Amino acid sequence: MEGAVPMNAAASFLASRDFLIANRADYEGARKGFVWPRMPDFNWALDYFDPMAAGNERPALWIAEESGDTFRLSFAALAARSNQVANWLRAQGVRRGDRLLLMLGNEAALWEVMLAAIKLGVVLIPTAGLLSRDELRDRIARGHVRHVVTGSRNAAKVDALGGDFTRIAVGEPTPGWLDFAQSSRSPLTFTPDGRTRATIRCSSTSRRGPRPSPSWCCIRIRATR
Repeated sequence: MEGAVPMNAAASFLASRDFLIANRADYEGARKGFVWPRMPDFNWALDYFDPMAAGNERPALWIAEESGDTFRLSFAALAARSNQVANWLRAQGVRRGDRLLLMLGNEAALWEVMLAAIKLGVVLIPTAGLLSRDELRDRIARGHVRHVVTGSRNAAKVDALGGDFTRIAVGEPTPGWLDFAQSSRSPLTFTPDGRTRATIRCSSTSRRGPRPSPSWCCIRIRATR
């Protein structure tokens, strides 16, 4: 696969992770013995999640709604679905290094887009739907956002801001917005065009407003077989 990394990159990541898990009750031992993994070209979604998810039918997502309805998606299905989303986003002009503001609740699309963005090398800006219009405008401007993915219920709030960025709506079809549901027609396999390892996280500071800062991308998804 184009852009594949040496096997020791994933192995180094797993060794560091497993060391911390094994020493989770021994802070001093973990602090003294921890060694940062050597993985300059490591892509978590492609080099760890996808191999772990291959043939893994255990639930990766299990979402319980207030209505009592539940939704489950296996690791294998989530990996395939994120491939579809990555292919579709790329077809819509989303490119490596672009900044994508993701404003969704706890729903399948949230995790599908997050994995897809990592696979593409896109910089994610996770955003709460509770932000005011002014806060959202500030985050889009200072984050140099080129694409927004949000629920159709938030479309009017985003449209009121103006701006030149791709608009993708999850949920009901929305005039002027790309329909996320169309991603289900994309191929189930994905080939990356390079490597990525960074994200943008807006962290709280003593300054006015959140500060976008580059950092390693960490997603907590429990891996089980």
